[in-house]
Amino acid sequence: MYLFRIVSRVLFALAFLAAAHVSSAAAEERPNIIFLLGDDLRWDAMRHAGNPIIETPALDRLAADGVSFTNSYVTTSICMVSRATFFTGQYESAHKIHDFATPFAPEAFARTYPMLLRAAGYHTGFIGKWGIGGELPEKDFDFFEGFPGQGHYYDPEDKDEKGPHLTARMGDHALAFLEAAPADKPFLLSVSFKAPHVQDQDPRQFIPDHNLAHLYASDTIPAPRKGDQAYFEALPEFMHTTILRERWEKRFATEAMYQESVKNYYRLVTGIDRVVGRIREALEARGVAGNTVIVLTGDNGMFLGEMGFAGKWFMHEESIRVPLLIHDPRLPDERRNRKLDAVALNIDIAPTLLSLAGLPAPEAMQGRDLAPWLRGEAPPWRSEWYYEHHYIRDRVPGIPATEGVHTGRWKYIRYPDSEPLIEELYDMHADPHELVNLAKDPAHADTLEQLRARWAAWRDAVQKTGPEWSEPR
Repeated sequence: MYLFRIVSRVLFALAFLAAAHVSSAAAEERPNIIFLLGDDLRWDAMRHAGNPIIETPALDRLAADGVSFTNSYVTTSICMVSRATFFTGQYESAHKIHDFATPFAPEAFARTYPMLLRAAGYHTGFIGKWGIGGELPEKDFDFFEGFPGQGHYYDPEDKDEKGPHLTARMGDHALAFLEAAPADKPFLLSVSFKAPHVQDQDPRQFIPDHNLAHLYASDTIPAPRKGDQAYFEALPEFMHTTILRERWEKRFATEAMYQESVKNYYRLVTGIDRVVGRIREALEARGVAGNTVIVLTGDNGMFLGEMGFAGKWFMHEESIRVPLLIHDPRLPDERRNRKLDAVALNIDIAPTLLSLAGLPAPEAMQGRDLAPWLRGEAPPWRSEWYYEHHYIRDRVPGIPATEGVHTGRWKYIRYPDSEPLIEELYDMHADPHELVNLAKDPAHADTLEQLRARWAAWRDAVQKTGPEWSEPR
């Protein structure tokens, strides 16, 4: 680990020299940046996204003050892979963080957005779930309150759970960072929530702040659109024994379990909302709200009973679609309170954060800069993208590997380890809820063959970085 520190600091110095074109005058004008990441946060778990039950006033205000990308997705739906993607701007096949144990190589860590921003003069902080293997990088941030693994909503030593909830504690840490941030430097604060992820191994699963237990008590959560047993029975046989079904039995198997689990999921999201409100109040009190960009998204979606599942991992919309809110207070009023349908991916976050700070993205990053969309521009944009999920292939066979291509109109999914090969094909315009699998329909044989070819091209392309990387044509 000592060698890692030495190599990292050499690379930081090189990164700083590469960013030295930023003048001191420009540095004074660079925005502060706050990146907020929810865990298992679905795109529709907010009032402004059309959810009529959940209470998210701070998130709704954030959306009204900024831009919401309504077609925001992750390229791999599992926490550590997706978090590595947020840091690096790379697909799973490029950054190769396939499991919970693998750390960043020193040269890869030096090219992550927080290290590049720190090398360019930003005061950096990290709070919450680190999510990547290896030792915690406490000395590589100016302020660090991260934790390994999943963490605990309540301190395990606090048997009566009288102390503060983890989400509230993370809010306290965020305010402490803002209070101590030097006035003569821009800051970057990354807050990676555990919420609304379950507490693994705890029979309660979703454990919200006890102070929010009264919320939604009188509400009735509608049944999931694809919650009928018939949807589960129509799935390929191998899906009947996955971990997703096992976890459904723990959370959603009865109506009472479903109501309690989803309400607690909503309470956890409302806990995040309370922290966002506190952060924005602190920015106003400190006088820096007008120069602080706030970005909020999720590391993956979440099945809440759809198709008889709980969890994520597969390529269906509930699993891969996440919110993406970007509030840049420097934009004029006419550029705010907008919903954009351009496809945004988690590979885009790192290059976008660097762009907002006036820094170029390294060649190794495979994502695109979203900042032009914020300014009201409509740059040439992606018409399709690739999905991959390879974790657990050799570890836990209960979650099959998944790959596929999403073109907007069509979604093609394949399970590469299945024998015979199992595929899914959906017309997302005619069937946005993925109710009818057209893969075996002779009328769509040509479309299926075309998407197989696109899948093969993407599979080969995403393994390349730097000058060799380009989206397949």
